[in-house]
Amino acid sequence: MMKLKALPDVPRWAAVAAHAVPLLVLPSGLWRVALTFGAPVARVDDPSLGLAVYQLGLTVLAELLAFLTLGLVREWGEVFPRRLPFLGGRPVGARGATFAALAGACGLAALTCWFVYVAYAGIGPASPDNLTLSPFQQTLLHACYLPLVAWAPLLAAVAIAYHRRRRLTPTRP
Repeated sequence: MMKLKALPDVPRWAAVAAHAVPLLVLPSGLWRVALTFGAPVARVDDPSLGLAVYQLGLTVLAELLAFLTLGLVREWGEVFPRRLPFLGGRPVGARGATFAALAGACGLAALTCWFVYVAYAGIGPASPDNLTLSPFQQTLLHACYLPLVAWAPLLAAVAIAYHRRRRLTPTRP
């Protein structure tokens, strides 16, 4: 059995779900990085520096947000790490963290619905219709982006488990 870093009172399923989120976000980020650096994952008609910065920035931002899910099962989700200025050593508000996580899950669900609509309607600059893709490249694109569909429900489930656990136990010193 694999050992996951989590607080002792965290349900195993919640720890597994929290650790899965950054891994689910990773394939889409790797696809964007590959596209940015010219790998043959798609052909972009007009690559620019701005597009490259956007793709790399989006990849870093998505992965950082995905890693925040781990805070819902680890100690730094209950007490801010001491190295943080002004907040270090203070307890994390359970309501605020739960609200932020659930708001993020709702936002991710809305984005997922929007991007599915855009993909099927073939509109907007980010639609697959505006990329030149071979059948293999299209399959690769779907394989890299399909795991993102699980991000919102996993985040919501872990946030609810966090809220239930924090409501029942006092904050650790």
